[in-house]
Amino acid sequence: MHEIIKTDKTIPFMRYRMVAWLISGLLIVASIVSLSVNQLNWGLDFTGGTVIEVGYETAADLPAVRKTLDANGFGGAVVQNFGTQQDVLIRIEPREGVKAQELGNEILALLQSDSDGQVEMRRIEFVGPQVGDELTEQGGLAMLTALLCILIYIALRFEWRLALGAVGALAHDVIITLGLFSVLGLEFDLTVLAALLAVIGYSINDTVVVCDRVRENFRKYHKGTSEETIDGALTDTMSRTVVTSLTTILVLIALFFLGGQLIHGFATALLFGVIIGTYSSVYIASSLALALGVSREDLMPPEVEKEGEDLDPLP
Repeated sequence: MHEIIKTDKTIPFMRYRMVAWLISGLLIVASIVSLSVNQLNWGLDFTGGTVIEVGYETAADLPAVRKTLDANGFGGAVVQNFGTQQDVLIRIEPREGVKAQELGNEILALLQSDSDGQVEMRRIEFVGPQVGDELTEQGGLAMLTALLCILIYIALRFEWRLALGAVGALAHDVIITLGLFSVLGLEFDLTVLAALLAVIGYSINDTVVVCDRVRENFRKYHKGTSEETIDGALTDTMSRTVVTSLTTILVLIALFFLGGQLIHGFATALLFGVIIGTYSSVYIASSLALALGVSREDLMPPEVEKEGEDLDPLP
């Protein structure tokens, strides 16, 4: 029978769980208030709008195109290369009472006036708000489905208290990340939604590693409180968590500063999500399970009776 040996190397994470709960509670309340008041700055993928494709004779200067559109009342337009350096795709927010063809002609005239070469119209498409509504609903359903599947998996794989702690941590990460986009007014499009789903996957990976070590420590050490056992498990996995998070963050920092405007929202959501996900895997998931009363008895394997054990001994 093993006994937990407390050393200076064991980090008392659970000692500060109330402080972490207070900070997380304030962030969640602020996020919910901002989402209720300011809501999200929905991108064209959700609101609808006009998509215009134009072709240049030479490589297009995308920053110059954005500057021209901003100066003429088309701020917030998404400008990107489409296929080649000469092809440019422009997405404009919906404008009431303006037809797509009229808007396309106005954009084309602006680009031709500021271009040395010829600019050719390739296509104009209007994405209606009905498509945006469907994308919003499907995106929300995808996130809820992911959380439900994770809850079922961890409940079957480990224990229901750990499952609720893991899902609570994931909901914590998603709400606070959405709150960041709401407070800062950052555009929320499909790339950001994809980043949120990636954050869920990253966070649950960390949480599963911690849950596995918690279960292993409960089965290995028969003495010590639940708090001490969880502290030991978090300390054991800390080096792995730090290395994984730092290497991921370094890549995301490069994408954030060098990736360009198109993936700026994606990099922002992932960068913040990885940081908050690492924090929640350590404090929120484990402390929720501890608050729900997880103990060694809950994680011990069921005893299997051997054949003949229930028979009376021979005289």
